[in-house]
Amino acid sequence: MSSPLLQKILDDIKVAMKSRETLILEVLRTLHSDIKNISINSGNEITDEIVVDVLAKSVKQKNEAIDMLKAGGREEKVAGEEFAINIYKRYLPKELSEDEVIALIAQIKESTGAAGPKDMGKIMKEITPQVKGRFDAKRVSVLVQEALK
Repeated sequence: MSSPLLQKILDDIKVAMKSRETLILEVLRTLHSDIKNISINSGNEITDEIVVDVLAKSVKQKNEAIDMLKAGGREEKVAGEEFAINIYKRYLPKELSEDEVIALIAQIKESTGAAGPKDMGKIMKEITPQVKGRFDAKRVSVLVQEALK
């Protein structure tokens, strides 16, 4: 196994089992299962990048679930989803601030020579791996569009 992040999750599963923290254990086991499934389906070894992808996707899904639960008047279920998100965030890299992302965009814009809206792909190709799991992808897209106006 070449993922220190996955090893941390497995270690935390053991700790949760020993301390009988059933809610944390359930969330971590689901996460581990999701990571293993991605690895099996892709045929690739589990890397930190795969773990971060799964975490980011899971956080996004949980946030969408929260929106749907609130819209459906199921407020009592929201706390469980928020609990899972908080656990997932323990393993994600530190989130970037909007200012940090704007600075990254400016740096990439300069290095790629991107000048107008037609060059959006150049910047997105460079910035996406750097912000994945650390900043909202839709917001990155909006910031890139604004930078290229």
